[in-house]
Amino acid sequence: MNEDKPPFHVALAAGAIAGVSVDASLFPIDTVKTRLQSSQGFWKTGGFRGIYSGILPAFLGSAPSAALFFTTYEAAKSVGNTYVPQQYDPLVHMAAASCGEVMACLIRVPTEVVKQRAQATRQASSGIFLHALQGEGVTGLYRGYFVTLLREIPFSLIQFPLWEFTKKMWGGHRGRPVDAWQSAVCGSFAGGIAAAVTTPLDVMKTRIMLASKDSSLGRGVVSKVAGNIIREKGLRGLFAGVVPRVMWISIGGFVFLGMYEKSKIVMLRFQNQRLTYSKET
Repeated sequence: MNEDKPPFHVALAAGAIAGVSVDASLFPIDTVKTRLQSSQGFWKTGGFRGIYSGILPAFLGSAPSAALFFTTYEAAKSVGNTYVPQQYDPLVHMAAASCGEVMACLIRVPTEVVKQRAQATRQASSGIFLHALQGEGVTGLYRGYFVTLLREIPFSLIQFPLWEFTKKMWGGHRGRPVDAWQSAVCGSFAGGIAAAVTTPLDVMKTRIMLASKDSSLGRGVVSKVAGNIIREKGLRGLFAGVVPRVMWISIGGFVFLGMYEKSKIVMLRFQNQRLTYSKET
């Protein structure tokens, strides 16, 4: 595997493929997790019915948000690797992942708002989108942006350095860079650990996005949301949906990071073959 910074178009396309792949394969688990975290409870929000509610906005947002994440991540990592000594690689990976999340959430949050409301209410995504715009304007689609960042940045601070570290250790043991499937295994391991640790932040994000705009939860004050959940269900309420979340992200990490690496390798190999052919002719 080429560890150098891939060209922009390769990172863009590989990230888009990875994002669509994980949403297409794991959407039902995400729906179960959202309903478990809802204040109304799993069965009142639909149980196992309408398990694909909200898949359209998820599809529309997955490719561009994943592509934006990986292009930012690869660019920031390349800059860090150029100017920062190698012993600080984990810090470079943390900073690069944080930059990627800030950018990706510009697309991810509006689609997440529509998707989660569709999962919890089983209403049409288009109606939810229009209702949010008419009732709250564009800011309504970004409700939960900061708590999403509060979830995503710690998640990435755990997942990506751990992913890069396990790839490096496995590759060092083999004497060459890891294959795409091995990168996927490392991604699954890293994602599962990060998912378990950041579940309380995910629960708070879900509550804020599902709340009505005039409610105390809808204002998005994290401390009040956490207090409300603890009063309702105790500390265990902050870990609602932890099992499907860890399952979803462990499998998702395998698919997402594995597809990213595989797509990147295939596209770089094809690009190199074209360059070789052009030189020969």
